Amino acid sequence: MEPICLLNDSEKYSGEYVATRSFTDREVICHGGDPVKVLREARELGIDEPVVFYVPEKGVIQIY
Repeated sequence: MEPICLLNDSEKYSGEYVATRSFTDREVICHGGDPVKVLREARELGIDEPVVFYVPEKGVIQIY
């Protein structure tokens, strides 16, 4: 399976939550340290169902 890149410029948002319009539109609509605020801001910008996810800091391994 081919890995999917959700964000083109991930180092810029290291350690933050980001919101995009969809999984295919990689433009960051808003970002910040609080996922609820990021979601709220994206909805205020007119995005009904934004995709919000955490960008881990470089070198940090996360296991889900």
